[in-house]
Amino acid sequence: MARAHMTEAESETAREEADRRPGPAPSAAARFRHAIARLGGEGRWRRGWVLALFSVLIALLMALHSRVPNRVGNLGSLLETFLPWVGLAVPLLLLAALLRRSATALVALLLPAVVWVDLFGGLITDKRGTGGDLTVVTHNVNADNPDPAGTARRLAESGAEVVALQELPGRSVAAYEEALAEAYPHHTVQGTVGLWSRYPIDDARPVDIGIGWTRAMRATVATPRGEVAVYGAHLPSVRVKFEAGFTARQRDVAADLLGEAIVAEPIGRVVLLGDLNGTMNDRALASVTSQMRSTQGAAGDGFGFSWPASFPMARIDQIMVKGVEPVSSWSLPPTGSDHLPLAASVRW
Repeated sequence: MARAHMTEAESETAREEADRRPGPAPSAAARFRHAIARLGGEGRWRRGWVLALFSVLIALLMALHSRVPNRVGNLGSLLETFLPWVGLAVPLLLLAALLRRSATALVALLLPAVVWVDLFGGLITDKRGTGGDLTVVTHNVNADNPDPAGTARRLAESGAEVVALQELPGRSVAAYEEALAEAYPHHTVQGTVGLWSRYPIDDARPVDIGIGWTRAMRATVATPRGEVAVYGAHLPSVRVKFEAGFTARQRDVAADLLGEAIVAEPIGRVVLLGDLNGTMNDRALASVTSQMRSTQGAAGDGFGFSWPASFPMARIDQIMVKGVEPVSSWSLPPTGSDHLPLAASVRW
């Protein structure tokens, strides 16, 4: 009996050794079937086609946003104003694909993810440098700002050499002038926009943007490194209405007129500071954005959303330049306004 028992043990050992011996390599088809089996069977590829279709549509919407027509309610501009947020569909579709246990939906999800990264991946990296020849700030201070003097003091603490303000109500101009006088001995106010500077200001005048009152201006600032033309602008507001869509015609016309003024500017160095009520993606602002660089896109960290201050969702306030090089761009802490102030440094 003992001999028989040993024989059985030896046989089991022999079988284990045989199992460990390398066999022929599995074919590609066998490896594919094995991968499907590990995912849980072919059913994971058969289900989730609706989710995959949604992923493709989201990718096409982002990649072809410029093809969405503006003829009906300016839907194209509305989409482009909040275009980065379309990317939120990716984690939502990812969650749905995992719950559905669909390999097809997971693979399709790569398409909108890649498109979003291609469009906005460069914005999420920190490109800020140090130094610069001129630091500027722009801020829509809000006509109903409850603390104009406090807002002005916070802007002065930024250390900027030039500060542009928009939405200045006549009743508050004196408060801003008084609070900024020590840091900025030179200033000009044109309508509801104003410019404060540590350096002399010359040739300050309104810019006609076709709305019947002054909401844009230009001035020459004589810095120690040379002259720079500074434009301050507050383009007309836009509205989202159920019956009319994204109503922006007046803003679009004003943007075209502002772009024409900048084209005709004789000084080579130009800085635009203002609330444009539109983003760099918005095609309606192309007359301005096509000839200038966004300091945030070139030298910022993140998207630099500026509105609304309580939960910023879009960068409708802009610092744009031509003839100078952006060094750094950033947002400043909230003030009493519904917009965040923005700052940037540039070098000649």
